[in-house]
Amino acid sequence: MSAMNAPGLPLAIPLAIMLSLPGLAQAETLLSVTTRDIIDQKAVFATVESPNVVPARARIGGTVITLAVRDGDPVTPGQTIAVVGDDKLALQAGALDAQIAGLRAQLAQAQTDLSRADTLFQKGAGPKVIFDQARTTLEVANATLRARTAERAVLQQTMAEGAVLAPVAGRVLSVPVTTGSVILPGDGLALIAQQGFKLRLRVPEQYAATLKAGDPVHLDAGQLGVAAPLTGRITLVYPQITEGRVVADAEVHGIGDYFVGARLRVWIAAASRQGIVVPAGAVLTRFGLDTIRLRRDGATLEVPVQRGQAMEGGIEVLSGVRDGDIVVMP
Repeated sequence: MSAMNAPGLPLAIPLAIMLSLPGLAQAETLLSVTTRDIIDQKAVFATVESPNVVPARARIGGTVITLAVRDGDPVTPGQTIAVVGDDKLALQAGALDAQIAGLRAQLAQAQTDLSRADTLFQKGAGPKVIFDQARTTLEVANATLRARTAERAVLQQTMAEGAVLAPVAGRVLSVPVTTGSVILPGDGLALIAQQGFKLRLRVPEQYAATLKAGDPVHLDAGQLGVAAPLTGRITLVYPQITEGRVVADAEVHGIGDYFVGARLRVWIAAASRQGIVVPAGAVLTRFGLDTIRLRRDGATLEVPVQRGQAMEGGIEVLSGVRDGDIVVMP
C-alpha cells in the first residue's frame, strides 16, 4: 500500500518502497514517523442564520385583496406576494376620467372657436381681440387637459403600487396578515429571509485570540440528514464580545435553505500541539488490542499502542511509537 499523506502535512517519510522482508511472502512498505502539529477540535453550537431578514412592506394603505404566499414559500426578487387595494383610488380615477372627457370636449370647442375667429379676422369681419381671446381659451384648455392627464397617470401609478413585491430572493418566514386585513403605508406583509444561509457561531471568549477569518469548520452532516461530511470556513469574526462569547459567521455549503435558527454542532480549531499520526492501515486490531508493526534492529515487531482520535489522513497514536520509529505497513 502507498503511504497516506495529508495535504501539506506529511504523516510519514517513506524509506523504502516495496521492500521485501525476510520470511515474508509479500512486499511491504517502510515508513518513518515524525511528530507533527495536531489541531485539537472544539465542539461549539451554531445557528443557521440568513444574511438579512427583510420585510416586504406595503407602499399604499388599503385592504389586502390577494395574498399569494404563505410561511415557508420561496420567493424571487420582484415577485408579487400580495395586492393592496383602496376603493377611494377607483373613485378618484373615475372622477379624473370624467374631467378629462369634459376637457377634451372643451378643447375641441376652443379649436372650433379659434378657427372661426381666425376666419373672420382674416376677412376683416371680426376684431382682433376676439381672435386673441379664442387663442388664449384654446391654450388654457390644452394646459388643463395635460394637467388632468398627469394627475391620472400619478393615480394610475399609485394603484399599481398596491402590488407588494418581494425585495430579495429567499424564504418567507412569516405572513402576519390575511386577506381582508386593513393596513397602512409602510406596514409589513411578509418577513423574508434572504437566501445564502450561513452559520453563526458563539465561541467562548478564551478562544478569541486563536479564532480568525479563514479558519476551517467541520459540521456533523448527520444532523442535516446527509451522508457526506460538511466543511466550511469562517468568513467574519465580530469584534464585540457578548456575554463571554465571541460571535463569528461561517459559510458551509449544504446546510439547506429552509430552516432558520436551527442549532447545529460545529467543530472549530481550538489549539495546536505536537503528536504522531500514522496511516489508518498501520494500526492492526486483534482481540480488542491495537498494535503497530515496527522495524527495529533489522527485525519486525508488533508493538501495542494506544489509539487516539481519527483525523484527516490517519490516526493519532498516543503511546507505543516514538519519533523516528520505522513502521512496517501491511
